[in-house]
Amino acid sequence: MQVEHSGTVFSFDSEGVDIVHEGREFRMRAEVIARAADKEYLDVTDHEVARMVKKDIELDSPSKRIGDCL
Repeated sequence: MQVEHSGTVFSFDSEGVDIVHEGREFRMRAEVIARAADKEYLDVTDHEVARMVKKDIELDSPSKRIGDCL
């Protein structure tokens, strides 16, 4: 699943997410995301991950649960 929020691109897979934010590319592992959200990775939403990258990111679409999209 790939989504974009405010110019930041998130590419989700079962092992984590590749992120391109402000010209920088990096990967967040599923374990890190789950720990930060305090729930299972597949129960985390794309909005929650976006807010981990940038707290005040503008979100203009409905949130999607990672597990529903993989």
